[in-house]
Amino acid sequence: MRLNILRPLERQRSIKVKLGLVIVGSVIASVIAVVYGWKTGIRPRWLVSSSGIVALATIQYLAHGMTKPLREMAAASRAMADGDYTRRVETDSVDEVGQLASAFNSMCARLEEVDTGRRALIANVSHELRTPLAATRARLENIIDGVEPADHAQMTTLLRSVERMGRLVEQLLDLSRLEAGVAPIHRERVALGDIVDGVIEEMELSAPGLRLVAIVEGTPTAQLDPERVHQVLSNLVSNAIRHAPTGSQITIAARHNAGETTLTVSDHGPGIPSELLPRVFDRYVGTSTANGSAPGGGGSGLGLAIARWIVDLHRGSITIEPNDPTGCRVVVRLPDS
Repeated sequence: MRLNILRPLERQRSIKVKLGLVIVGSVIASVIAVVYGWKTGIRPRWLVSSSGIVALATIQYLAHGMTKPLREMAAASRAMADGDYTRRVETDSVDEVGQLASAFNSMCARLEEVDTGRRALIANVSHELRTPLAATRARLENIIDGVEPADHAQMTTLLRSVERMGRLVEQLLDLSRLEAGVAPIHRERVALGDIVDGVIEEMELSAPGLRLVAIVEGTPTAQLDPERVHQVLSNLVSNAIRHAPTGSQITIAARHNAGETTLTVSDHGPGIPSELLPRVFDRYVGTSTANGSAPGGGGSGLGLAIARWIVDLHRGSITIEPNDPTGCRVVVRLPDS
């Protein structure tokens, strides 16, 4: 292994060994300087000064680069305090400082990703709220001015716009509560068929041109939080509705076996690229971003993140599999306890 001449201790794997070598090296250099000066007849007062200079030079040479990553991390931390998450620490060191620099870079990358997601969330939420809000305001102004009648159809349209905005706000509140750990689950014995039927009844109005089909084996019951599981299925079905082609079918299946509940939502949309599957449940990502949609074009990116949080609270798992012949199938497994 070729060592850097300017950084002879670069490849040492322990900062303690480095410090020990620096001390030993400076002592040896100082002793050599004293012996050499004594033999050459240098006056004692100059001998002390010269040996000190030699020791300091040796320390500077051996320790060169040891603190550079720390200085870069300090500078990067100040930049991060000002909102710049693009700074990285460059080092080839393999000791504890190098490991700290590597962890610092990983943290910076994660913070940059979160900051990008936060900005995307603001853009998505602004879009999701601005469109129905502007439409609702315009129609209300027309009704007040007498341009449009305040009939049942107009009121129904306005109600749906308000409900859409309300759902988005509720999602934001849910995600905040789940992340803060203040949304515990309340398990009770419930019929899975009732939950599935309730989700279909709720989502059918949002799925014109689509068929929502329930497949429930027998009359299974399970020990879980019915409201939260209903929310999981609603979010999954809502996501499937956004991507399913007109005339296709969305299937919600439920079964209970050996103390475990399995819920499946299948659609025949474009599916999700395999390389994006690990990120699809992250906040602000969702399937709209994964499928390359423009921000705001397919939801806020919160539904799947909320679904994963609820499943985690049940100590269960949620995965996405390819559907036959196209689309994807989301599988949720929830233990009874």
